[in-house]
Amino acid sequence: MDPKGGTGTIPIFMAATGMVEMVASIRKSEEEWRRLLPPFSFEVARGQGTEPAFTGRYHDFHGDGVYRCICCGTDLFDSLAKFDSGTGWPSFSAPIARENVALRTDTGYGMVRTEVLCARCNAHLGHVFDDGPPPAGQRFCMNSASLRFMARADLRKPEP
Repeated sequence: MDPKGGTGTIPIFMAATGMVEMVASIRKSEEEWRRLLPPFSFEVARGQGTEPAFTGRYHDFHGDGVYRCICCGTDLFDSLAKFDSGTGWPSFSAPIARENVALRTDTGYGMVRTEVLCARCNAHLGHVFDDGPPPAGQRFCMNSASLRFMARADLRKPEP
């Protein structure tokens, strides 16, 4: 990603093809994102918010498919990596591909955590913790408001 917010191409894994492709990074103004997103998704994904535990649409959802970025549609997590962490947020043992997410240190609220972002558009997704299942022991704790689910059977269909 261009740290100055410019455009460029980055490698992104595409679940529909099973391949890594070079795609354009996505940068929009705050007003553009505000027009495109539902208000709460804007608050969480663009404003680094957090939805209350046990309230998000995907915390107890068990569909077979891929969770995508609500902002840009990048494939982020496969449902096969989803597990019930008991925390009230959708939790995954790993992203669909490391190149699809970015990590950065978050020191907000008097804590030191690792924030998870969409590598393509820099949307805030949630945080990763070291209390997940083996073998990696990681828990990618995501906000439903930052995700959009795509059933596996629909992956090869074009999005509306």
